[in-house]
Amino acid sequence: MSQIARAPERPPAKSALDERYYDERDLEAELKRAFQICHECRMCVNFCGSFPELFARVDRDIEGGRAEGAEAITYDDIKVVSDQCWQCKLCFIKCPYTEDDDAYELLDFPRLMAREKAVRAKRDGVAFVDRILGEPQLVGESGSGIMAPLSNLITRSQLLRKVQEKTTGISSEFPLPPFAEETFPRWHERREKKPELGEAGQVVLFATCYGNYNTPQVPRAATVVLEHLGFEVLLVPETCCGMPNLDGGDVAGAQAKIRQNVAKLIGPVREGAKVLVPSPTCGYTMKKEWIEYVAEPEVAEVAGATLDLMEFIELQRKAKALPEVSDGLGKVTYHAACHLRAQKVGFPAARVFGKALPETEVRIVQECSAVDGTWGMKAEHYETGRKYAQRLVKAVDEDVADHVVTDCGLSALRIAKENGCEVRHPIELLAEAYGLTI
Repeated sequence: MSQIARAPERPPAKSALDERYYDERDLEAELKRAFQICHECRMCVNFCGSFPELFARVDRDIEGGRAEGAEAITYDDIKVVSDQCWQCKLCFIKCPYTEDDDAYELLDFPRLMAREKAVRAKRDGVAFVDRILGEPQLVGESGSGIMAPLSNLITRSQLLRKVQEKTTGISSEFPLPPFAEETFPRWHERREKKPELGEAGQVVLFATCYGNYNTPQVPRAATVVLEHLGFEVLLVPETCCGMPNLDGGDVAGAQAKIRQNVAKLIGPVREGAKVLVPSPTCGYTMKKEWIEYVAEPEVAEVAGATLDLMEFIELQRKAKALPEVSDGLGKVTYHAACHLRAQKVGFPAARVFGKALPETEVRIVQECSAVDGTWGMKAEHYETGRKYAQRLVKAVDEDVADHVVTDCGLSALRIAKENGCEVRHPIELLAEAYGLTI
């Protein structure tokens, strides 16, 4: 039996603001403690590649007589385990040893893996592929608008994608989203505003880089539905939420974006507006991660005012503020995104469809798409991600549905390619149910 104690001597340094966060000896000790607990439990063996790698390495040392547990784990072992973590958060959701479950172990495996990558990036620098994937707004701005036809021609060319993979490390097989010829901010700016809007209040729509430059139909649908409910929809000059930076260990880059966004959002928030986010990954980052990287009162205020878009719509349903709909959606297969589950708000879109719309049958699929941010886009991880996504692929194929929906745009790309079907955001179907034009 390993002599590594299950209880930490002091609370683990999960926040980048902790003075021990970049202490490599402290990190190594915490990694071995976490690995020991996980090795004894093994509940998460099927969630991702991290845990099979972890268990195999600890078993190797025990069987070789070099250790009684995780105490002989090396840096190379840690790097492999960390690189197989795609930050889906499912292990944290299921783990019985977390602070959320009042457990004395205070385990938080996803944040520990994020810490390892941050320490590695500080020591070795941010990898080139992570620097590219860490700037979705810059990529979106440069590839959309008048450049969209050329950008889309490039992304559709397998030959050019192969060249791109060699130079950038982004998989040529991953289905990149198209660039929009008319971005969401441009659409919002040119459209005529109704003078009576705002009877129900104001909300800020944080459209995300993906919504602004790749899938503007999603924030457009959100806008018309929210206006249909009587809200005035405000936009701010947003930038990336910082999640792609955190994926690559670039804490400073994420912190800069957090501060930039909060500076724009704090005004409307202090006037009572909620911040609505259609992407679960961005929403999770804003709600749960921002305050761990920038400990300022304004950040906490904005994080506290942030809601998932469909979570907000579900609150309107509970308040009996949703107008009636005459026609239902039929059979809907709803993919529950991992980062939505990590917010612990349930499945709001499924509840809206199942309880507010007539003749609508919702089947919930909870399997992971194994994309989760930028991880699944990388050439080195594409096949692993695809392998782990097969449970999702099979679950979607189990029944023929009239619609397949997910809140997560990247999961939608995976499902669309693997299952060969159209995948939409729930807010798009809700807009159609109300007969709204986007």
